[in-house]
Amino acid sequence: MIPQVTKEVIDLGDGRSISIETGKLAKQADGSVVVRMGDAMLLGTVVSARKASPGVDFLPLTVDYREKFAAAGRFPGGFFKREARPSDKEVLTMRLVDRVLRPLFPDDYHAETQVMIQLMSHDETVIPDALAGLAASTALALSDIPFETLISEVRVARVDGQFVINPSPEQLALSDIDMMIGASEDSIAMVEGEMKEISEKEMVEAIKFAHEAIKVQIAAQKRLQAAFGKKDIREYEEERTDDDIKKKVYDLSYGQYYAIAQEASAKHERSEKFSAVKDEVLAAFTEEELLENGDLVSKYLYKSQKEAVRNVILDLGLRLDGRKTTEIRPIWCEIDYLPRAHGSAVFTRGETQALATVTLGTSREANIIDAPSEQGEERFYLHYNFPPFSTGEARPLRGTSRREVGHGNLAQRALKNMISEENPYTVRVVSEVLESNGSSSMATVCAGTLALMDAGVKMSKPVSGIAMGLITDGERFAVLSDILGDEDHLGDMDFKVTGTADGITACQMDIKIDGLRYDIMEQALDQARDGRLHILGKLTEVIETPREDVKRHAPKIIMASIPSDLIGAFIGPGGKVIQELQKNSGTTIVVTEADNLGMIEILGTSPEGIDMVLKKIDSLVFKPQIGEIYKVKVIKIMDFGAVVEYMDAPGNEILLHVSELAWERTENVTDLVNMGDEFEVKYMGIDPKTRKERVSKKALTPRPPRDENAPRPERRDGDRGPRRDDRGPRRDDRRRDDRGPRPERRENNENKESGESAPQE
Repeated sequence: MIPQVTKEVIDLGDGRSISIETGKLAKQADGSVVVRMGDAMLLGTVVSARKASPGVDFLPLTVDYREKFAAAGRFPGGFFKREARPSDKEVLTMRLVDRVLRPLFPDDYHAETQVMIQLMSHDETVIPDALAGLAASTALALSDIPFETLISEVRVARVDGQFVINPSPEQLALSDIDMMIGASEDSIAMVEGEMKEISEKEMVEAIKFAHEAIKVQIAAQKRLQAAFGKKDIREYEEERTDDDIKKKVYDLSYGQYYAIAQEASAKHERSEKFSAVKDEVLAAFTEEELLENGDLVSKYLYKSQKEAVRNVILDLGLRLDGRKTTEIRPIWCEIDYLPRAHGSAVFTRGETQALATVTLGTSREANIIDAPSEQGEERFYLHYNFPPFSTGEARPLRGTSRREVGHGNLAQRALKNMISEENPYTVRVVSEVLESNGSSSMATVCAGTLALMDAGVKMSKPVSGIAMGLITDGERFAVLSDILGDEDHLGDMDFKVTGTADGITACQMDIKIDGLRYDIMEQALDQARDGRLHILGKLTEVIETPREDVKRHAPKIIMASIPSDLIGAFIGPGGKVIQELQKNSGTTIVVTEADNLGMIEILGTSPEGIDMVLKKIDSLVFKPQIGEIYKVKVIKIMDFGAVVEYMDAPGNEILLHVSELAWERTENVTDLVNMGDEFEVKYMGIDPKTRKERVSKKALTPRPPRDENAPRPERRDGDRGPRRDDRGPRRDDRRRDDRGPRPERRENNENKESGESAPQE
C-alpha cells in the first residue's frame, strides 16, 4: 500500500515553484521531507537522541550534505567508483545550514542531533545548495525535536538590475550578486556571498528581498506541519541549576572579571588573570562540592565572565584591549618576505598575523571541480591553514577542517573578481595563519592582496577586509570594529566584510542570537566601510599597484597559437617532439584546442628557453611571401646548390640552386658559399617548371652589364648541340622576305570558303 503523502507548493512568482512533501520516504527518521524544484530533489532527514550523553554541556549537532553521482547520471571518479569524503562544495553547504540552525535550538538541549541532506536527483537549471536550509528546517518542523523557530535559506542574485531568488547557473553567471541568506520570519540569521563592488545600501536591499521570499517558505513549512499533524515536543532532561551556587560564584568573580576587562591587557596576560580568578573561586568550594557540582561552578564562571566583559563594553564603551568600539588595531605589513616564492606578504593586525604566498602556473595546475552538480575548473584558488601554534595550543592535526575550508573560500571569493581576465596564469594563494586573536580570515584577504601584487598578478583593485562584532542586551547595543577572539567568542555577531575602495566584494555574517535588526546591520555595514578603507590605506602604503612584471625567478607565461591542423606536428608522435622541446628549453608547454586553433601556453624562467619554443612555433606556421627578403644559413652543400635554413624559422629548409647564387656562371657551389654561411635571399615563389619553391641570392645583387666582346664559354661535356650563335640567327630574327610572300588574307578566306587548304609556308 502506497503511503499517504502530504505536500505543499511554494510559488516563486516567476513560473517556477518548490514543493515540499512528507510521508513517503525515510519514515523511521524523527522527521523527513523531500524538497523538489524542477527535476532537482533533495531528501532531508533529522534524528536526535532521546537523552544527552553524561557530561555534555553543549549541542552536539552534525549537519551533513551529500550529492550522489547517480543523481546526475554519472559515475564517481577514482578507482573505487564510490562516493568518498565530502568535497569542499559539500562542506561549504553543510556550514551554511549549520550556522543558521545551531543558535536556534534551546540552550539546554544537549542531545546528539544529526541533520542529513542528500541530492537524489539533479537538474542542470537548479543550484541545489539553495534548497538545503529549507530541507533541514522542514525536517525539524515535522519532528518532535525542540526546534521552535523555523528558518529557510535562499540564494539571491541581481540580473539586469532585477533581483532573482534561487537563480539558474546561467542567470548567476550574469549576476553581480551571489548571496545566500538564512533567516527566520522575524530576523536575519546568516549572510554569505560575493559581489562585484556593490554598495552597502544595495547589499541591504538584496537581503531584504531575500527575507521576503524566506517568509513565504516558512509559511509553507507551517502549513505542511499542520496538515501532517504537529507532534508534541519531546521531553528532555533540562540543565541542572542551583541559585545558591550561582550567587556565590557571581559574588566572588563578577567584580574581578569586570575590573580585568577594563585594564586593556594583551591576550595572554588577560587569560592568565581570568584563570587566576577561576582558581580563586574553585578554591572557595570543598572537594566534595566540586565533585558533585563542579560542572555548575564552571558554567556559572563562564556566564559571569561573559556578562562582565559585555557590560564593560555597553557601560563604558571600552573593549578588552582598551580600544574604542570603532578603533582598528595597529597594523604592519611587508611584501617580498620569502625570497624564492613567486609572491609573498606578511600582514599583522594586533595579535593576528597571516603569511600569504602566491604560486603561478599553467592551466595544467587549475583546480578541477568534479561534483554531481558542478564540473569545471578554477584558475584562481586560495587555501587557508590554521595550525594550533597560532593560538598557543598543542593539539593533534586531523587534516583540513571545515572551518579552514570555509575561511579559505570566503577569502577566495573576496579576491577572485579583482583578478584581471587578461591574467594568463593559474594562481594559487596559500595563507598560513601564524598568530590568531580574531579575524584571521580577514588578515588572509589583506595578506593575499599584498602577495598577489608582489607577484605581479594583474589585480584591478586592492581588497581589504574587516570583521565586525556585536554586543547587545536586547535594548542597548554596541557594534565593534575589528573584533578580538574573545569578543567573537563572548559576543552576539561575527560579520566579515571585504571590498575595494569602491564597493563590497564578499561578506559572511553569523548571528548567535535569535536574529539581527536591520538598523543594527546598516550601522555595522557603515562602520565596516570606514574600517575597511582605513586598512586599505595601510596596504597601499606598502604597494599601491601590482608589479609591472613577475619576479626574476618566477615563471613567465607566454601565449601563442597555431592552426589546429598543426597540433599533431607540434606534439609529435607519442609526444616526442613536445617532450624533447620541454627538456631542451626547460619550459612547461600546455596545448589545448579551441575555435579551430591550438592554444599554446609556455611557462618558464629562462627567456632563452621560451624563445626556443617560440621559434619552434614560428617554424611550424612560417609561410614565406613572394618578393620578401629572408636571412638564411647554409646547412648542407650539394653539387647543384646549397640547402639553406630560414634563420627566423628554424627547421624550414629550402634549396638555393647553383644558378641562383650569382649572375656569373658558377662551376663549384663552394666557390661562393660554405657550411654555416649566413646571408640574405629573396623568395621567388613557386617555379612553374619544377613546381618547387625557389629562392635567389643573385636577385639581391645588380645584374652586370652584358659584354658583347667577351668570348662565349665552351660547352661542357654533355652539352647538346652548338650554342645559339653557332646555329645561325634565331627563328624570330629571320626576315620575312626569306620565307616568301605572305598570302593575302582575302585569298585565305576564299580558300576556307571553298574548302581548299591554304598553302603551307
